[in-house]
Amino acid sequence: MTTTVQFYHLLSTTRERAVPKLMEKALASGARAVMLCENEKSLKAVSDALWTANPDGFLPHEPSKSATANQNPIVLTLEETNPNGAEILCVLSGAIPASAASYSKVLDVFDGSDDTAVTSARERWAHYKTQGFLLQYVKQQPGGGWKIEAEAA
Repeated sequence: MTTTVQFYHLLSTTRERAVPKLMEKALASGARAVMLCENEKSLKAVSDALWTANPDGFLPHEPSKSATANQNPIVLTLEETNPNGAEILCVLSGAIPASAASYSKVLDVFDGSDDTAVTSARERWAHYKTQGFLLQYVKQQPGGGWKIEAEAA
């Protein structure tokens, strides 16, 4: 299995507005996901967004420390762990997880208005490229849609 790393370049919405849509798409495909957050504050913000993003429901999730995390389709974590057997890893921390190759897809979400985040994303792209991952650069469009702008093998 070759892992695909998709870099999601946020331009017109916050991470908390964009990520629930990505998770809806993941769940619609039947996949499970782990979301790697950078700190407790961001984990809570993402959790709140998953609860409120869809007015007709919520995206079922739990923190990795929960005793029933393995039963949820989305797990939020601060460290590399995969208690629910997820196929998708959503990286919100700017990290390069050592376990990336164990997932079918890695979603690397970064803020395009933050020069440091953009520079860091370019460095992660270069790292993943040297490791042989399939890469896609997905740029947010005006209005919030997404378009694959570049691919590399």
